Amino acid sequence: MERIEVLKTYKLYIGGTFPRTESGRYYQLMNSKKEIIANVSLGSRKDFRNAVVAARGAFGGWSARAAFNRGQILYRIAEMLEGRKEQFVNELVQQGIKKTAAEDEVKKSIDRLVYYSGWCDKFITLFGGVNPVASSHFNFSVPEAMGVVAIVAPENSGLLGIISVIAPCIAGGNTCIILASEKLPLCAVTFAEVLATSDVPGGVVNILTGTSKELHSHFSNHMDVNAVVFCRDDKAERKAVAENGALNVKRIYFWDKDWNKDESENPYLIMDLQEIKTTWHPIENIGVGGAKY
Repeated sequence: MERIEVLKTYKLYIGGTFPRTESGRYYQLMNSKKEIIANVSLGSRKDFRNAVVAARGAFGGWSARAAFNRGQILYRIAEMLEGRKEQFVNELVQQGIKKTAAEDEVKKSIDRLVYYSGWCDKFITLFGGVNPVASSHFNFSVPEAMGVVAIVAPENSGLLGIISVIAPCIAGGNTCIILASEKLPLCAVTFAEVLATSDVPGGVVNILTGTSKELHSHFSNHMDVNAVVFCRDDKAERKAVAENGALNVKRIYFWDKDWNKDESENPYLIMDLQEIKTTWHPIENIGVGGAKY
């Protein structure tokens, strides 16, 4: 008898674990020959809400970590990805990407993680500063993470696109929930396996699969989400995201970039997801005999 191949069912990644979608739904991913290559979970509103709870719970610890330690962790993710290059290349090829393009995408993904790992302990110095004031005070402005960020990842870039939006978000101390590409979802969930076996605390990155048509409104109207990054070109969805974001004055960003180009990696993407905190500190004047006045 001909052997029946066991298809992998790709689960969600929430709070450092791999739950099945609470809806029990999935869709079958086809290759160019119309052959089924995997079962992919259809995430629901409840899955997204669970991911927000996980992201909010992880935010305090992640944002409080030393910046150089976040850099070490991003570099560790790059190391783990380097060791699994062939698996990611094979998954991209399965989904219809040519092998040379797939190899290039995986290499650029690793390099992008290394790039942002280097910025973790440097962007604050670049974008922060000491401000001149008229009174007898020091006045400091320092970037500070916004909080929980909901991201609808690029549709046409299965690995590089999702890494390009995750890396600047977590490099700045935020936590996130990402909706992976519907057409190219395999690498996103396999990348979650890389995250789970690296040093990233559970809840810092949460990855859902499913449709933007169903989930974009939940991503943008949840009241415990601080910012939304939308990376697709559907005009109706963009309009809905912008309107929903006004409900609690979320920051809304539409990142339209060719993620293959070097220009698409820069510290300004980190700063998009930062707020500026200003601190005042009095200057102590030392008089004769060491008296303070």
